[in-house]
Amino acid sequence: TRNIVNSNSRSTITTSRTAEQTTETRTQQKALGKMSVSSKVQQQQQQQVAAPTAAQVNANNAVAGSIPRKSSCVVTVGMMEENRNKQRDKHKELREKKNALMNQDGGNPNWEFMNMIREYQSTIDFRPLVEGQPVEQHQITVCVRKRPLNQKEISRKEVDVVCIPNKNTLIVHEPKAKVDMTKYLDNQKFRFDYTLDETCSNEMVYMYTAKPLVQAVFEGAKATCFAYGQTGSGKTHTMGGTFTGRTQDSKNGIYTLATQDIFELLQSPKYRSNNLVVSASFYEIYCGNVFDLLSNKNKARVLEDGKKQVQVVGLTEREVYGVDEVQAILNSGSNLRTSGQTAANANSSRSHAIFSLTLRVKGSTKVHGKFSFIDLAGNERGADTVSENRRTRSESSEINKSLLSLKECIRALGRKKHLPYRGSVLTRVLRDSFIGKNIRTCMIAMIAPGMTSCEHTLNTLRYAYRVKELAVIDPDERVDPEEDLIEGDEPTNGGAHNFNDLEQLRSLNEHEMTMELYNQHKAISDLQQKEEEVLDNHQRVNEFLEKFLPETMELYNLTNLVDYDQDAYCKRGEELFTQLAEVANSFKDLMSEFRAKLAQEEMVSQAAKLSRRK
Repeated sequence: TRNIVNSNSRSTITTSRTAEQTTETRTQQKALGKMSVSSKVQQQQQQQVAAPTAAQVNANNAVAGSIPRKSSCVVTVGMMEENRNKQRDKHKELREKKNALMNQDGGNPNWEFMNMIREYQSTIDFRPLVEGQPVEQHQITVCVRKRPLNQKEISRKEVDVVCIPNKNTLIVHEPKAKVDMTKYLDNQKFRFDYTLDETCSNEMVYMYTAKPLVQAVFEGAKATCFAYGQTGSGKTHTMGGTFTGRTQDSKNGIYTLATQDIFELLQSPKYRSNNLVVSASFYEIYCGNVFDLLSNKNKARVLEDGKKQVQVVGLTEREVYGVDEVQAILNSGSNLRTSGQTAANANSSRSHAIFSLTLRVKGSTKVHGKFSFIDLAGNERGADTVSENRRTRSESSEINKSLLSLKECIRALGRKKHLPYRGSVLTRVLRDSFIGKNIRTCMIAMIAPGMTSCEHTLNTLRYAYRVKELAVIDPDERVDPEEDLIEGDEPTNGGAHNFNDLEQLRSLNEHEMTMELYNQHKAISDLQQKEEEVLDNHQRVNEFLEKFLPETMELYNLTNLVDYDQDAYCKRGEELFTQLAEVANSFKDLMSEFRAKLAQEEMVSQAAKLSRRK
């Protein structure tokens, strides 16, 4: 019993102790819970005071159970950052592309234009003229030849702005810039009978231009082949032959190629019985004067007889019997040709050179056929009409006037209209090439492909285009211009018709010849005519003096006689010196008129210069 009581009391004590421990534990947990709750409340209050917005967002998210959201400002900033990164990547890509393009063109400063040209040309189907294609027959043939970039242009990193897609079409990629300096291309298209790219040889150019005219000459035609373009565009190379350094090989020039065909046809069975002989002449026109290149540049005169036939008086014409003789004439004459320096070329052609081969029946003066080759002066010379130098103004005016007159004469071929061949010395000496039914004409326009020559290239193409633009007409409407000229009311006065033709040139080319430029041309023409008159009279004065001096010396020697006749001496002396005074006074008045013309030309040129500046 005692053991049972003791064990019960021990268990009771243990139970009470356990209960007390449990109660203490619960009390401690409640106290700790109250402390943690109060600390949490304090933390929340501190967070609300420190960042109430974030607490509200967290509370709302906690309540809703959704994903935490960013504010609109944070989203906007993030989007801006993303856009900046995209722009940085884009600019980086553009810089890499730009560097690649620049490196592709070897650091060329005009790489942007080069890239635009490549992109444009990538859309073109190129089918250029090749040998073997048929040769078309035209009364007037206008073709364009593009030369390759030369070494000087390549060293300057010039851009080739001309392309030739096919045998008739040419495109000029003219570089331009907008007001905001944005670069772009103005792609201008032109169409001609033939367009010859830089891969075409002289032989191929000859095949499609001058070769068809050789046969026509043996059939009685008057054929003319013009080479037109700025200095350095390849005129002399095409007409005279290939240059190796400074040495010219004339064997593959159009002059020599045509000469070879002419002599071959002379020996052919078809024409051998005609007993034809060939004669050659070579001369230049400079500042309205004709100089014979076969006679040490002696001056020749252009006159018109009563039958309105133009004659070049004093011009040398030699019979030739082979190609070698013709080449010798060309070489000696070319060395005498007038040239000078311009902004475009250090050795600019300042004159028109005319080389002619004439067929006649042996022993006869009648012309059977004639082929004239004209190497025209550089067309950039015609723009220099406001120079301070009178000689430069004069030669530029003559070139400008002759090119305009030449264009209108070609356009007038086969048309019922006045032929303004008196507008310049060039068209006067070539009158036979524009008058008549059996006329064949070919113009080869030479262009340089470089970007710096773009303006001159476009001027050349526009000139050539206008020559062909109105040249082709209905054959049923053709008339004989010679009949129109003979039956028309043509003035016969030596100077009046020149101004009539000059006025007609201005009316047909008002956009190219302003009133100020017309007045300048007229003043220079007046000056040239007065100069020619003065020089002719000076020559007559020299001839008079050659006769006067022996006569006055003879008269003086009479006084050595002791008993010389004093009355006869005085009478003869009065006669001689009266003649001398008349000649001297007349020539003095002419010199005064010449000086007045010089002053008038200077005044008109200054007015033209001021109007051009405006």
